[in-house]
Amino acid sequence: MSKLTPTQVYAQWVASADNDWPQAALISAHRELIDTVAVMIPGAVEPATRIALQSVQLWSGQQAIKSAYVTGLDNKLPAPWAALVNGTAGHALDYDDNFDPPKAHASTVLYPAILALADAEQSSGAQVLDAYIVGLQIMGRIGQGVNPTHRDRGWHATATVGVFGAAAACARLLRLNAAQCTHALSLASSMASGFMSQFGTMTKPLHAGLAAMRGIMAATLAQQGMQAGLHTLDGKHGMNTLMVGPDREQLKAELNGAEHGQTLSFNLEPVGEPLLITHHGYRVKRFPNCGSAHRAMDLLQDLMQQQQLGGDQIQRIEVHAPAANLNNLFYHRPATGLQAKFSMQYALACLLETGQARLDDFTDSAVHRSSVLRHCDKIELHPIAALESITPTVLIAHGYDGRSWRSQTMLPKGSIDAPFPTSQYWDKFDECSSGHLDADHQQALRQALLTFAQLPHSSDMSRYFASISSKPET
Repeated sequence: MSKLTPTQVYAQWVASADNDWPQAALISAHRELIDTVAVMIPGAVEPATRIALQSVQLWSGQQAIKSAYVTGLDNKLPAPWAALVNGTAGHALDYDDNFDPPKAHASTVLYPAILALADAEQSSGAQVLDAYIVGLQIMGRIGQGVNPTHRDRGWHATATVGVFGAAAACARLLRLNAAQCTHALSLASSMASGFMSQFGTMTKPLHAGLAAMRGIMAATLAQQGMQAGLHTLDGKHGMNTLMVGPDREQLKAELNGAEHGQTLSFNLEPVGEPLLITHHGYRVKRFPNCGSAHRAMDLLQDLMQQQQLGGDQIQRIEVHAPAANLNNLFYHRPATGLQAKFSMQYALACLLETGQARLDDFTDSAVHRSSVLRHCDKIELHPIAALESITPTVLIAHGYDGRSWRSQTMLPKGSIDAPFPTSQYWDKFDECSSGHLDADHQQALRQALLTFAQLPHSSDMSRYFASISSKPET
């Protein structure tokens, strides 16, 4: 028998893995569901999501046989369109989680795809959580096989790797056999696209929606008999060459440690161990901007609170951080709210001025506040050419009175070393849903999320996030 390709090995695991996940994995999957639904609600009224919704409604004439709930829309849409809109909403505010193995925003791709398909298939809450854990594992494994180079060379892994996770999760939910799962993952490779050059634009959150939509499409096409090649991950013209580079073997030999398990090799033995959801955990956000700024933001906020400092007492700030983090922060003087999400200077300036960085700080009008912008030139960035996992972010603040303070951290709050308690997830849910859901719907959604694993139909939860009060005009 010929040796199986990585596509086939991953597909066999998707089709055959036992649904006996450790309790810690199920708790983590449930928490990320709360987080994802929370950020989808305010994200539903963002311009990128409105445009996505208006566009897919142009293509949704006759009611689909299999349809799903959409944030901010009373009637359902075909499941792929629902995933596109909900995925965009989940990433529109950049308030959703990060997952290190694929260097991607995982949940805002996986859950919109799974929930939309689950609505259409009348799947249970338990089946949704199972599909999520499976999809996350495959997303992580493929991400580890092409990173860190794939991300470093400008591919937006949320889109390019996320589509594989969504396809695997949807294949699991549809109970496809190993051959069908193989075709679903292979089809996903033909749908993998997305550049980091879109950061700071509406298209960046659309990447998450497109990956979610395409995951449903890949799995459904495979279910209906569509066939695809076996070497799309590792062949001569596979993802490992085309989306890493022809110098992949040289790069692999030069790797200095396997950060987040990223080895530029597809880990096949075994696929499911370690279980990435518990082994790596997430970077759950408490600020609605790019997570690459969060280590420095944590340090500055803690310093100001501990030393009882105001922004006008600080003359200059040095941030020494891994280049991989600073490379994501493109904008010194952002001109829009979207650009502000990718600006270290703006994020720290918000903290200097108000002590916080909230949702309403990252709007088009907020970024032009002179009271905040006057602090931007205080911020100096010093990239360090070393692995993120072994390189702390160091913040040095210099006061006008001659004092200086130095602090450092390896990981932001909300990561595996400093995880949020479940209560903080619910606090974030309240923050995001207040003002968008009336009190009755907010409470009903909270209760459905709380008991999600026991719901016979996951749509008994998703129908509530369709009822936000600030709906886009259609």
